[in-house]
Amino acid sequence: MVEPLSPGLYIVAGPIGNLSDLTPRAAHILCNADVVAVEDSRVSARLLRHAGSDRPMLPYHDHSDEAVRAKLVARMGQEAVALLSDAGTPLISDPGYKLVRDARAAGRSVTTIPGPCAAIAALTLSGLPTDRFLFMGFLPAKAKARADALSEVAGLRASLVFYESGPRLAAALSDMALALGEGREACVAREITKLHEEARTGTLAELARAYAAADAPPKGEIVVVVGPPGEAPAASADDADALLREALERLPVGRAASEVAKATGLDRRALYARALDLKAE
Repeated sequence: MVEPLSPGLYIVAGPIGNLSDLTPRAAHILCNADVVAVEDSRVSARLLRHAGSDRPMLPYHDHSDEAVRAKLVARMGQEAVALLSDAGTPLISDPGYKLVRDARAAGRSVTTIPGPCAAIAALTLSGLPTDRFLFMGFLPAKAKARADALSEVAGLRASLVFYESGPRLAAALSDMALALGEGREACVAREITKLHEEARTGTLAELARAYAAADAPPKGEIVVVVGPPGEAPAASADDADALLREALERLPVGRAASEVAKATGLDRRALYARALDLKAE
């Protein structure tokens, strides 16, 4: 028997592979919502059957226009609308943020039912630092745009998380090695929560070579986690002098010392004293 839910939008996280990861609360929402907005009804039908739900489905995906979104938001005034992606948490590299934005603008109630997320699951498998990370989603398909996206984050002191497809994996790893550094530690996680779950680790160069040499592209959903860059080597006295000389051509002593201190991490007072010496030469 359906238990009516309060009207509004319910963001439901589904499994990323293993159907047993569906939470009891998520199953309850899917069984009692008035309608379930889904990316692909063929994919979601299997999950709804597993949950014991017979609720009607409506398509909502990247290609849905504003009229579809407006109708869903209107229904939320009187009905409970569950939002379900093909796998994992909606809005994480999936459609949905515009629906949430418009629902809030219309004064609708928005509730999240948290659960699996491939990006977070891959981070836990990787053995790489998790105190700071950036989710990058899918890299652009075109080489120039992909290189530009990677260059923007190359120096970021954080782990980077990417989604990728099997056919593009080897090329993507090669581009990452070129842009981020061949020695950066990384992990390729695939088939997370499934029978053949795999987390393969190594440097970006090692992983790029391994997947380029494979007989066939890997199958399944893939997450690539890249560790943060290593500490830059400390600047030598000669390096500091060269930077100070260049800065002194443009700036007064104090500002030159500050600029070099920021660039190298060296003590500003020591640099200031050295700059005075160089200025007096």
